[in-house]
Parts: sequence; structure tokens; C-alpha cells
Amino acid sequence: MKAYELFSAADPALVTQLLDWFRDHDRNVYKSAVATLAQSKKLRLVFIQKKPLPEQYAWILKTLRSKQSDTIGEHLLQAWFMAGHQEMLAKFCDAMGIEHDGKGSVTGDLPTEIDAAKLDGAVDTLLKDYDPKVVTLYLRVFSLQRPGGWDALTAKLENDSQLVLA
Repeated sequence: MKAYELFSAADPALVTQLLDWFRDHDRNVYKSAVATLAQSKKLRLVFIQKKPLPEQYAWILKTLRSKQSDTIGEHLLQAWFMAGHQEMLAKFCDAMGIEHDGKGSVTGDLPTEIDAAKLDGAVDTLLKDYDPKVVTLYLRVFSLQRPGGWDALTAKLENDSQLVLA
């Protein structure tokens, strides 16, 4: 799935969680994303900023669901996970044996293949500690890091009933 498809499939509450995180922790990213989305729709930023927050979020989500917003959507997802979910990313990398900087940012090469048994253990570990929707979204974003993803991860995402976005 591409980022715009992830936003289309995700529970709107999950997207609200992402947007709230940016508003609370990195307002510059939030403002920049809204400005970029507004510009892509030929709107002025102030037009969006004057809307009440629930209407802003609804407009942002609607815009992120469009194919033309795929790049900004992917950047938002990556930034949210890299800054707001470092512990979860590190646990996943540890469980998968992927070299990282201690905060979940991969330092070596991504694996060419993913061991299905290791993946099962890693997913079980994450599901014990984190919201299944956040875990699912992370795994889908991780899959975007390699063209075509990984067969084992794709199969896990398609067949595990615990890994749903909505």
C-alpha cells in the first residue's frame, strides 16, 4: 500500500492521534505539512488555519487520501514513527536482528529477506505493548522502505487478523 492508501484505510482516530502528536511535539512539521497540502489544492494556508480543529483534521485527512499527496503523507508517517515511536521501532529492529541506532533508525542495510518466524515473534512482542493499529501502520510503513516490500511481511499483514488499520 502507498501512503495515500494507508490514510484511506486507517481509522480516522489513528490519523487524529498522528496530527495531535505533531501539534503537541513539532508544530513546525504540522504547519509545514498543512501549508504543503493547502498549496497542492491551490489554497492559502490561512484558509485552513481559520477552520476549527476538527474541520482542519477532516480536510487534512481528505487531502492525504488523494494520490497527489502520497509523498507528503509518507513523510508525515515516517516522521511520526521516527520521532514519536522510537521505542517501538527499536524493539522491532532488535527482534528482527536489524542494526539500528538505538532509536529504531536503521544504520546498516535493510535485509533482503525477512524470516517469517522472527517476524511472528517481533509482531507478537509489539502487539503486547502497543496499540495494534499503530503496530499495523508501522509495519505497512516499514514495508514501503523496500520496493515491493518483503514477501513474509506482506503475507503477515494480509493474513494476521490482529493487524488491521480500521
